[in-house]
Amino acid sequence: MKVAIIGGSGYTGGELLRILAGYPGVDIEAVTSRQYAGKKVSAAHPNLEGILDIRFEEPELSGIAERADFVFTATPHGFAMEAAGTFLDAGLKMVDLSGDFRFDDPATYERYYGIPHTAPELNEKAVFGLPELYRDTIRKADLVANIGCYPTTAILGLVPALKAGIIEPGHIVVDSKSGISGAGARPTPMVHFCMADESALPYKITSHRHMPEIEQELKKVNPRARISFVPHIVPVIRGMTTTIHTFLREDVTGEDVRAIYQDFYRGEPFVRIWDAGEVPRMSASRGSNYIDIGGFGVDSERERLVMVVCQDNLVKGASGQAVQNMNIMCGFEESAGLKTIGVHP
Repeated sequence: MKVAIIGGSGYTGGELLRILAGYPGVDIEAVTSRQYAGKKVSAAHPNLEGILDIRFEEPELSGIAERADFVFTATPHGFAMEAAGTFLDAGLKMVDLSGDFRFDDPATYERYYGIPHTAPELNEKAVFGLPELYRDTIRKADLVANIGCYPTTAILGLVPALKAGIIEPGHIVVDSKSGISGAGARPTPMVHFCMADESALPYKITSHRHMPEIEQELKKVNPRARISFVPHIVPVIRGMTTTIHTFLREDVTGEDVRAIYQDFYRGEPFVRIWDAGEVPRMSASRGSNYIDIGGFGVDSERERLVMVVCQDNLVKGASGQAVQNMNIMCGFEESAGLKTIGVHP
C-alpha cells in the first residue's frame, strides 16, 4: 500500500515515518514539508538517517492523491478540512491527526479553535478515532479523526468506571502532565529550555481545547459527565501521565475496580491494566503504542477513587494510534507495525 504523509517535518510526522519505515507491505510514497522541500527526511529527523532514503516535497495535493492509496495529515489545525475533499474524492482513505474533525458539532470546534469550520459535510462523515471504543465504525470509515493525546488518557481512563456506574459523573478532575514534545516542534517561549527545565507549567487551566473533546465522548456514556481538566508541561521530552480523581457512588475496593477494567479491556492489544496500588510509570510506555492504566486507589473514608494513566504522547497519543486506525480501516492486523516498535526502560 502506498502511503502519503502531509506535514512530515513535525514530531508526529516523524513518528509516522519511524513506524511506517519498518512496516512490511507499506511504501511511503510521499512526505511533504514546505520548509524542508527537496531535503532528505533526515534533515528534520536525524534518527532516520540510513533508514529512510526519501526527500520531502511540496504539498501538491492532487498529484499526491494520484500516487497514494492512503494519506495521513499531520498538519496545523485548519489544513485538513481544506484538503480532505481532494483525497476522499480520489478514493483515498484518510487519518487526520489535527483537531479538524474531532467534534460532532462544528460550532464547538469554532469556539475552541478560533477559526471557521469550512467542511461541515465532511465532518458528518468523520469517525472519532479511538479504536477501543469505536473499532466497528472505524472499520467502515474513509475519514478518521485521530483523537488528541490528553483525551486518549482521560477517556480510556474513565469510560469503564462511568459505564459501571461506580463514580459520580459530574465531579471528575483530570490532571495531566505531558512531555514538551506535545507542544510541537516549533520553538516558543513557553517551551524554551530556560523556561521549561526544572519546572512544571499548568496552562489553559479552564479553557483547553481538549476539554470539550473529552466531555463529548464521556457524555455518550453518561450525559451528566462533567470534568475539570488541567494540563501541564513537564521537563521530559516525551510521555504523558494523567491522574484522575473521582468520587465513588458504591463501596468498592481497588481490586474490584481493577476487575472492572480488566473485563472492559479484555483482548485489547494496547491496553495494559496494572495491579491495584501499582502506579504506572511514564517511562514504561515510552516509544510504544501501549497505554497503561492502574493505581486504582480507593480512599473509603473520603469516598474517592484515584487512577493513573500513562502513554507516549507521540505514539498512542498521536502517530501510533493513527497507524492503529489505518490498520483497522484497511483490514490489516490491528497491531501490525506497532508491536515491534520499542518499549524503553
